[in-house]
Amino acid sequence: MSGCWWEEEKRESITQGKTPKDLFLEAKDFSDQGLIDEAIKLYEIVQAAYPASKYSIQSKLEKIYILYKAGRFDESIDELNSFIKLYPDHFSTPYAFYLRGLVAQSKTKSILDDLDITDSAQRDVTSVVDAFNYYLALIEKFPKSEYSIEAKSNLIPLRNALARHELYIAIYYTKREAYIGAINRLNNIIEKFPNTPSIPAALHLLIRNYEKIGALDLRDDAERVLKSSYPKYTPHYSLED
Repeated sequence: MSGCWWEEEKRESITQGKTPKDLFLEAKDFSDQGLIDEAIKLYEIVQAAYPASKYSIQSKLEKIYILYKAGRFDESIDELNSFIKLYPDHFSTPYAFYLRGLVAQSKTKSILDDLDITDSAQRDVTSVVDAFNYYLALIEKFPKSEYSIEAKSNLIPLRNALARHELYIAIYYTKREAYIGAINRLNNIIEKFPNTPSIPAALHLLIRNYEKIGALDLRDDAERVLKSSYPKYTPHYSLED
């Protein structure tokens, strides 16, 4: 009994007598006003003081979301990983999977804005890969979720960016006469990212690199595929520094 009394005393000192609903709504109000740190503090109080309440889990998700909206992407992803581990089968978990992909995708856009680079494929694509894998994990674990449908559509620009990234590397290798390295990258585009806009350029550059190493049969094969599949293609890349 003394233990229960002590726990209740601690809760009272933390919550000031407020119910989990009261604290949750107060935190939402802070969030709506843009008072991020104040809102996070209250969400954490709900979790600490009322861990068995339905508002505890919702507070976790609200905290994660405002971290994401505030551009605190790494913190948000860490919290999402923790949520997914703690609640693998909760009805909100598909949303957590989806939000994790969205955060990683947004992180890429934010970095590009800071660097004044318009194409995500022209820089390190770690967060692009992360977003791609996070969405795939959602689709594999919760294939019938409404969030999986949205995730599938989000995979398209990510796949295109990853294919372009491989193409940029292949162009870089070609400029430096590292023809085998370029060929490997170009074949990787064709095998892993079919039907992306980078395929015709990959085939065109593959022809050049095969010719450079004297692989004329492979060059002719690539040329046949390019002419039959993309008869109107004209190069849009440059090998000039």
